[in-house]
Amino acid sequence: MSSSSSKRRTPPLRNVPPPDGARPAAAYARFIPREELSSFAAWNPEALTGGAAANAALRRTTDREPPAPGAACAAEELAAQLRAARHSGYQDGYRDGLAGLEEFRRSFASQVAQQLATLTTAYQHELDALQQHLAQAVAGAAEQVARQVVRSELATQPQAIAALAQEAIDTLLTSARHITLRVHPDDHALVADGVGEALAARGARLVADAALARGGCAVDADIGAVDATLQTRWARAVAALGRTSDWDDDDAAPPADFA
Repeated sequence: MSSSSSKRRTPPLRNVPPPDGARPAAAYARFIPREELSSFAAWNPEALTGGAAANAALRRTTDREPPAPGAACAAEELAAQLRAARHSGYQDGYRDGLAGLEEFRRSFASQVAQQLATLTTAYQHELDALQQHLAQAVAGAAEQVARQVVRSELATQPQAIAALAQEAIDTLLTSARHITLRVHPDDHALVADGVGEALAARGARLVADAALARGGCAVDADIGAVDATLQTRWARAVAALGRTSDWDDDDAAPPADFA
């Protein structure tokens, strides 16, 4: 048996007559011509979900309903309101941003100014302290130099005590009486040789006083006294430098170079 004969043959289609009393179907019974349709629309599966938007769209498409007259105006009005709200929000945000920026600028400027004021004050205090320290150091150095100068003068020019005694006597009024000039014993001879005649003319007495430091003198009279001692003159000199210092007897000793 051949392979072709083994295959089952499909019987040919036959026209089956309709049942008795039935009306014969037209040639296009299974299709609807377009001209017989009043309206139609493509079927959308979303129409089965029952959504209001889909149903409304389907009805408008099926029934060919025109859009509502106020729909376009409402949409334009809604869009205008949206643009106005967006513009208003932008303006409000911009204004609030500027206000915040200005507030930050003021706060930052105030903070920086306060920090600068604190820094300037601290710097001024440190500068004042440094200047005070420097002034004290300079005054101390000047005092030491003056002390050395006085010691040198006392050692190299002891006859200067005569000029000092003359100045002290001239300070008194000519009407002064009972004048007494007191000097260190080592300066007695120098004063007597230098201003002996001037003392005699004023009727003054020259007295040696070991309590006085060498290089100074003191004058006593009935109308007053003159303190020209080395201690007093030294205190006045260092006071001009803003310092307080006493002249000791050891300071009156000549330096080692003149010993």
